[in-house]
Amino acid sequence: MPSIQGSTIIPCLRYRDAPAAIDWLCRAFGFQRHAVYPDDDGGIAHAQLSYGPGMIMLGSVRDDGFGEHLLHPDQTQGRETQCACVIVEDCRAHYAQAKAAGARIVDDYEEKDYGGAGYSCRDVEGHLWWFGSYDPWKDQGPGQ
Repeated sequence: MPSIQGSTIIPCLRYRDAPAAIDWLCRAFGFQRHAVYPDDDGGIAHAQLSYGPGMIMLGSVRDDGFGEHLLHPDQTQGRETQCACVIVEDCRAHYAQAKAAGARIVDDYEEKDYGGAGYSCRDVEGHLWWFGSYDPWKDQGPGQ
């Protein structure tokens, strides 16, 4: 078992306009800049944004070794094979903040039968996100 502080699983994303996406993710979702490394072309070589003990990493869309394995949401008609799930303390307030910043709501805010509340949305470039107050580290469902 790793002895790493913080998240041991970190979602990684690519954005066509990564500098603007960083600003938007901080404003709409409440991320904080942990580290941002610009590239020589006005994009982002690598960035780390934190949310509590969690983190995402991102960079500009580019045709490098890793980028060859990724598609942008506009290349897949918005279909995703996975999305980041982020635990937030006040889901209703987070929903209102994201919506006010222009997040495209996919599933409206809803109280969940299994506990907590949640909603899903798309960010400024179409990546799918789920935010909710359900904490799987604390909350145990039936049969646990």
